[in-house]
Amino acid sequence: MLIRQTRNFSSPFLSSCLLKRLFSSTSSSTHLVTGAAADVADVTSSDDLDYIDPPLSSTLKPLSTPTLLQPGVVVYDGVCHLCHGGVKWIISVDKYRKIKFCCLQSKAAEPYLRLCGLDREDVLRRFLFVEGPGSYHQASTAALKVLSYLPLPYSALSSLLIIPRPLRDAVYDYVAKRRNDWFGKSEDCLVLQEKELLERFIDRDEMMH
Repeated sequence: MLIRQTRNFSSPFLSSCLLKRLFSSTSSSTHLVTGAAADVADVTSSDDLDYIDPPLSSTLKPLSTPTLLQPGVVVYDGVCHLCHGGVKWIISVDKYRKIKFCCLQSKAAEPYLRLCGLDREDVLRRFLFVEGPGSYHQASTAALKVLSYLPLPYSALSSLLIIPRPLRDAVYDYVAKRRNDWFGKSEDCLVLQEKELLERFIDRDEMMH
């Protein structure tokens, strides 16, 4: 009986002590928050705020500037009859339309030349195939790389890449130096004479206007 009464007596007493302690801690917390809010209000009302950019993380790479250059583009001498014949042949067999074209004489070719660090004279000697970002080819390698994108049996000819490049390029350069004498050239880009081919050219708007 004595133990039960002691329990009944001590329980409310302890509860009231706990409530007082809890209330005092809550009041002090409320006071601190209120003071912090007042300080923030004073700061935010000031006109002398300084905005500090967050530090850049060393693990994140900055976004690169997007490019409008397209992959799989052949940049060639647009006034060369032999080159034009080659373009027409590729268009006729490239049923999946993987290869696109751009006349060297157009302004649209300039970004591709800058990307590859070439000038027009370089491409007049050896046509250019921009396969993708950071990947471009010239001369015999460009021709065989283009063939690799075509359907069989033409893509099988790309196996000639195993031939040492100096040998391949020697044959290419021999024909390239004499192509205008053998096949002739025009004053303007030959694609303009066959407008049905324009849809495969990235510089078609420029040529039409």
